[in-house]
Amino acid sequence: MATIKKFEDLEIWQEARRLSNEIIILSKNTGLQKDYKLKDQVKGASGSVMDNIAEGFERDGNLEFRQFLSIAKGSAGETRSQLYRIFDSEYIDENTLKILISDYETLSKRISGFISYLNKKDFKGIKYKESNP
Repeated sequence: MATIKKFEDLEIWQEARRLSNEIIILSKNTGLQKDYKLKDQVKGASGSVMDNIAEGFERDGNLEFRQFLSIAKGSAGETRSQLYRIFDSEYIDENTLKILISDYETLSKRISGFISYLNKKDFKGIKYKESNP
């Protein structure tokens, strides 16, 4: 695996960003735009996925990164649940629901896979390196 120098290079962050943008588009172009509470909740949850990936990466520690990835995965699940509420409120059709649910399930699996990869690494992070005076 190539060394990643910034979170924007992570494929899981790029996918989380793409999906967050899909939610933003839904919030502007459907009846969801007037359901302020649900709109804010789903936008917050979908944004939390990408934000937690970024924040964990920036912590410079493998242990913290895994913790934030776990939070990001939880936010992906929260977003899926809210998508069902959006569907039940008839703001999106069944096909749109299926596509977004599938995309978020795939992202969750990819986040889990990345957590598993990090679990196998001995590297703790640059903040844990011993400094020589």
